[in-house]
Amino acid sequence: MGISHTIDDDGIAEVVMDNPPVNALTVAGWFELADTMSALGHDPTVRVVVLRAEGRGFNAGVDIKEMQATEGFGALIGANRGCFAAFAAVYDCEVPVIAAVNGFCLGGGIGLVGNADIIVAADDATFGLPRSTAARSARPPTSADLSRSTRCERWSTRRRPRRPRSCTRSVRCCRSCHRPSCGATALAVAAQIAAKSPIVIRAAKESLNGIDPWDVKRSYRYEQGFTFELNLSGVADEHRDAFVAKRDTDTST
Repeated sequence: MGISHTIDDDGIAEVVMDNPPVNALTVAGWFELADTMSALGHDPTVRVVVLRAEGRGFNAGVDIKEMQATEGFGALIGANRGCFAAFAAVYDCEVPVIAAVNGFCLGGGIGLVGNADIIVAADDATFGLPRSTAARSARPPTSADLSRSTRCERWSTRRRPRRPRSCTRSVRCCRSCHRPSCGATALAVAAQIAAKSPIVIRAAKESLNGIDPWDVKRSYRYEQGFTFELNLSGVADEHRDAFVAKRDTDTST
């Protein structure tokens, strides 16, 4: 349960999110994920990281129930900082990160895949920010991450792969596969990377980050400012309370 990881003899690290029922992470969970990704990147025996999840979906964002059960703004601030740390840890990981996405990838999940280097998506994978307003979330919608990841064309593993024409960075592309083989496909891609020179792969990761036209960290912090405004106005609590109570929200505010 929670965040776990393994490293095989070929230097392939596998990080697994397992937090039923929908893999929404608590504040502590986001920081644990950040620490895990950072530690694996620093580990000289690791050549590539596969980030995946157990259960019905990849990630449903922050744990809104935890947010509403906590007095004051501590949980809100913690979630903002935890998400920022986790997204940055994926982006800054010193080796390539492959996100293996099954089922839903929502809210904070978008931040994770948007900062990964490769996305392997099952046929049933869905990506989005399903909120009536941004106030429903404890943290802002990761619009920069969503736009960054959707610039890459999805291409099936059942036909010859080709470089996505719309992709700014050739490594930031997507594959789709049948759900049962999603994790296996990600590990197969990881094996190809792990077979290369680790010195070259790490240099390539650092150099590609250095020429990335997106400043996702600055963009994300900018978006977080609007979340704080919505929380201070009170409208965010109204929407999160409605979510927890499974009722409709008042759209007049």
